[in-house]
Amino acid sequence: MKTLDQIQHIEKEQIAFLNFPKEEVLDKKKEVKDRCQKLLRALRLGNLEHVKVKIRFIDNEGIKEVETTIWGVTSKYVILKKSMVLPLERIISIS
Repeated sequence: MKTLDQIQHIEKEQIAFLNFPKEEVLDKKKEVKDRCQKLLRALRLGNLEHVKVKIRFIDNEGIKEVETTIWGVTSKYVILKKSMVLPLERIISIS
């Protein structure tokens, strides 16, 4: 995994211009389950208290991070403010 100084911080509006491979980025089922639980918690915080979270994900160029509010979570996507979407399987962490 890349170091912190190699993580590109982007604005949520830039997500629309990124390309995402279809592969899952997490190796273990527990990691996938934990990611889902963290996303649902972030969704509640965003809807109830308008709290922003940092989402790290991998596109076809490398690791990126966006700070935003999560508005929805489906079985395949995370919906962000301004209708931006991230493929669920490309997210590596939520904080």
